[in-house]
Amino acid sequence: MDFRHEWKHEIDLSDLTALRRRLRAAARPDPHAPGGRYQIRSLYFDTPSDRALREKLDGVNRREKFRIRTYNGNSSFIHLEKKSKLGGLCAKESAPLTAEEVRLLIGGHWDWMPQDSRPLLQELYTKMRTQRLRPKTIVDYTREAYVYGPGNIRVTMDYGIRTGLGSTDFLDHGSVTIPVPGSPIILEVKWDAFLPDTIRAAVALEGRRTAPYSKYAACRAYG
Repeated sequence: MDFRHEWKHEIDLSDLTALRRRLRAAARPDPHAPGGRYQIRSLYFDTPSDRALREKLDGVNRREKFRIRTYNGNSSFIHLEKKSKLGGLCAKESAPLTAEEVRLLIGGHWDWMPQDSRPLLQELYTKMRTQRLRPKTIVDYTREAYVYGPGNIRVTMDYGIRTGLGSTDFLDHGSVTIPVPGSPIILEVKWDAFLPDTIRAAVALEGRRTAPYSKYAACRAYG
């Protein structure tokens, strides 16, 4: 598992406009995103005691969380993901899921998981049994993404963040979601060994400092 550097900033609409202009000049829109943006839906897992949420709020240095994710409502492209954090570094592991596997998983039918060949599915199964990990809430948002080759840079701006409250019906895109408090916009910058000066200058914002922000935690504000 390879860790990458990660910066996060909570920004406002004027910052978004300025960053969009700079990034279009310095980088290129994500070629996998039509128009450079796409809709993300995630279903996060947590324990009955909200371990993932509490560790995030308490600033635990080493932590992990599981989620199921899809893009633009495409039920033929779904992944199980495990995101790990170590200080200011992050890593992500993923495994594909079918829509039927998602239905089984959410419905509590796990008998197929121990024999599955995907290690990440086996790990999730073990933690569902031992830690009682369960689907917790849906998180929806729009992501605008830019990439830059040297340093394997990825810059994203996430907005329109909405919570499904206690809903776990991941495949129902007609399910009700509501905006999280404050309508935040989140800038994220990820890179491998180095951050080129071109991108460092493009994302620089006067008076802004990196700060932890969790869309999952924001979406749990209602419980």
